[in-house]
Amino acid sequence: MNQKLSKGAYGGVSGKDYVPYVSKSSGLGGNITVLIIGILLSALFAASTAYSGMKAGLTVAAGIPGSILGSVFIAVFAREKGILGKTLMQGMASGGESIASGMIFVLPAILLIGSQVTFVEGFVIGVGGALFGIGAASLVYNYLIVEEHGTLMYPESMAISETLVASEGAKDSLKFMGIGFGIGGFITILTSSFLNITNNVISFVNEPFYKWKFQMEVNPLLLGIGFIVGMQVSVTMFAGSILSNFAVTPLIGYFASLGSGGPAVWNNPAVSINGMGVGDIAGSYVKYIGAGMMLSGGLIGAIKLIPTVIASIKETMNARGKSSGAGSSVETVILLAGIIIGLIGGFLVSGGNLAMALLGAVLSMMLSMMFVIVSGRLTGTIGTSNLPVSGMTIASIVIVTLLFVGLGWKSVDDNKALLLFGSFIVTAIAAAGGYCQSQKVSFIIGGNKSEMQKYFAIASVAGVMVVTCVILLLSNQLSMTGDNVPFALPQANLMATLTAGIMSGQLPWVMIICGIVMGIVLFLLGLPVMTVAIGFYLPISTTSIILIGALVRYFAEKYSRNEREKETKVSNGVSLSSGLVAGGSIIGLIGIVLQVTGIIKGTGPSGFANTNGMAFILLVILVAATAIPIFKSEVKNVRS
Repeated sequence: MNQKLSKGAYGGVSGKDYVPYVSKSSGLGGNITVLIIGILLSALFAASTAYSGMKAGLTVAAGIPGSILGSVFIAVFAREKGILGKTLMQGMASGGESIASGMIFVLPAILLIGSQVTFVEGFVIGVGGALFGIGAASLVYNYLIVEEHGTLMYPESMAISETLVASEGAKDSLKFMGIGFGIGGFITILTSSFLNITNNVISFVNEPFYKWKFQMEVNPLLLGIGFIVGMQVSVTMFAGSILSNFAVTPLIGYFASLGSGGPAVWNNPAVSINGMGVGDIAGSYVKYIGAGMMLSGGLIGAIKLIPTVIASIKETMNARGKSSGAGSSVETVILLAGIIIGLIGGFLVSGGNLAMALLGAVLSMMLSMMFVIVSGRLTGTIGTSNLPVSGMTIASIVIVTLLFVGLGWKSVDDNKALLLFGSFIVTAIAAAGGYCQSQKVSFIIGGNKSEMQKYFAIASVAGVMVVTCVILLLSNQLSMTGDNVPFALPQANLMATLTAGIMSGQLPWVMIICGIVMGIVLFLLGLPVMTVAIGFYLPISTTSIILIGALVRYFAEKYSRNEREKETKVSNGVSLSSGLVAGGSIIGLIGIVLQVTGIIKGTGPSGFANTNGMAFILLVILVAATAIPIFKSEVKNVRS
């Protein structure tokens, strides 16, 4: 069998005439071994994505690392299932990652408004949203996957498919993932996420006159994210941080210092306006300007999606009308389960308010259905890593918020219910994108549609369980406020600020409007508004280390002698970076569990270990340990 996809995989033939990579088999790749390992991969990537996404505001797609790990597990435990088993495993890994990428956008916002979420609430709403998203996307499978074959390219699906068939590269990829996991785990163990025996934050703060702050958190998972997303995204985010920390913050500080005996900060009576430090300015003013920028970015994205929404719905309805309309029993069961669990969730979160339960659930499902179709189509164009989930979620939550306010539902409990309905919507959108991407891989390789539906649904339920537990475990840290919070939660903070502010009527509109205007200016200049806005909102300690990771990739590409060598370095670098993200997030999560249970009781670093010098040494070690294997990988791979 050739280790390469046919030209027909990329188009040139109609979907119904395409001959898959594995054409002479039952198309079934599952058994109990594949299922168990797939669930474990789903849990692993769900936990890793939840932790790293809440910390960095960015997530890393799990399809390729999932296919690499799946190849290893299939070779060891289920060799007879071959590439079809690997296909299911990567789909289940993507299922866990997709669920986490959606839920962390909204669910933590409940903690930020001063409320609490229970496991049952998070689990029921998450499962309902996931199954509804999968079931709704299944309704348009023939149109998105088969009829549009060659038109909707599904770029990430094709990359995953190529990875699956290029089995000879799995050993190298696994080796680099292992190196990255080791580096990420080792450095994380030394820091506050685990043993807390060394400082890992380089920090410079200037308070007098020109108030500014520069920090860099030496964090392997953030450096890995930077390598994966590349220079364009990293530099754009860092530009937002520069604007926030070296222009807006000093300007506010300058004007504030001109007053004498002035009033207190609007949301902190203990601090006077003219006595604000950098942290006060950032938390009480710059934060809300950033929220306005993200809001404008999301709304601009939603407005730009209107033609896609209309076209997708029209084309989908036409395609469904031309088909026989017969769907599989699996997709019907999954969709009905999503609807029933969603209705149950509506009654669960509404506190006995029947009108809220019905209106909230029905509106959530209508918005979810519309954006699930858009999500599936956009995944076929740009992949799940670039899916504009923010725009679709913000548009949906604004609509639901206006309904709640119009009906007089404005209490904190009402806001909690609203955010849970929002969690249903965003989970459905994210699950649909991941599901369509995985089904395209299965179609290209030759897997069975119904089998992928079942395995992806099971993985999604496992992902919901894991993400809900992670959020509850980290609840004390997620709800922290102040200057150096451990988790930035940019999207969840925006949702909390937006809904709580509108409901209470206390949204600081001047700052929000300033942020919106800044976002419009960025849009008119042709810049990616949401990327700049997230950089503006995130701590510069996060965006600076992400930029370092992107620089490692830049130099690896720049000093490659030819295209083949560059591809080798980037491929190995992405595998190593995936290991950094997994090692940093999983070991960090384990460390927090040990701290919460009291098993680890560190007193914190002291002496030189608590200085910028120690953090610089840690940075050099991290960059060198990451870059050297990537740069040295050229000789073996280019000459082989």
